[in-house]
Amino acid sequence: MMDNSFNILGDTEYEIINLLQDLNVPRTEAICIACLLGGDELTSQTIERTSGLRQPEVSVAMRPLRERGWIVERDEKKTNGKGRPVKHYTLTVQLKTIVETFEGEIRKQNDDMMDSINRLRELRLS
Repeated sequence: MMDNSFNILGDTEYEIINLLQDLNVPRTEAICIACLLGGDELTSQTIERTSGLRQPEVSVAMRPLRERGWIVERDEKKTNGKGRPVKHYTLTVQLKTIVETFEGEIRKQNDDMMDSINRLRELRLS
């Protein structure tokens, strides 16, 4: 599906970006997630124009999303056959899954910190 609209980011998407950043998600990753939440396949160029990110920022942000299995990436050769292929990205999970993943990671971090605090209490030398 080709993308021709550039009104991807509205108030809700900007709030999602801010909330993801509050969870220590890097800004560029948060922006890319918000862009892709509409469910459409987007080109790297569309994400760049919509978000104000540069091409390298989009590429770097997509790597961890791809590693988590949250996006599919597809290359399409340009019609004139010259230059690099155009990258197309699709989000493969719902926002609910992304939230649950971060929730699990944060709960684990908090549990680990509480374990350390409890162990420190046990070692108190008073």
